[in-house]
Amino acid sequence: MIRIDFAKLRILVVDDSQNMRRLLRTLLMGLGCRDILEAEDGAAGLELFHYHSPDIVICDWVMPIMDGLDLTRAIRTSGQSANPYVPIIVLSGYSERSQVTRARDAGVTEFIVKPISPKSLYLRLVSVIANPRPFVETGDFFGPDRRRTRSGNYPGPERRGNEPASAERMEI
Repeated sequence: MIRIDFAKLRILVVDDSQNMRRLLRTLLMGLGCRDILEAEDGAAGLELFHYHSPDIVICDWVMPIMDGLDLTRAIRTSGQSANPYVPIIVLSGYSERSQVTRARDAGVTEFIVKPISPKSLYLRLVSVIANPRPFVETGDFFGPDRRRTRSGNYPGPERRGNEPASAERMEI
């Protein structure tokens, strides 16, 4: 079992709801986090991101000024990004597959459906710390590898040569 010292992490929480920021702060402090930054919209979050260089970003999807996916894209693709590889966990009340796919395609590392539970937050944090996914850069995407499973069944022209021949389940 892996032990993570959450006290060593700087986490940026971006959410337009003060109650949600307070809840996330409480949950994170319960895990041992001490360095927690807060922003009430994506634009303010991006400014804090550039100034403080957090280890993890947790943000809401739907916010005024700049939503969570726009924030993710700005962090991932901006030439001035302090760390385009930072793990980004998006919170959303939307759980439809198309919404999760949109978030994944924007470069989100993990996705949590509201209402959030302490366990779901803990599991996503452990996932991004202990099992980071490799990053992929293509013509129109930069972010964590979008594939959760590895399958040798894809015959397309962009198939990677180092894929295993048999299907195996990757850890989340």
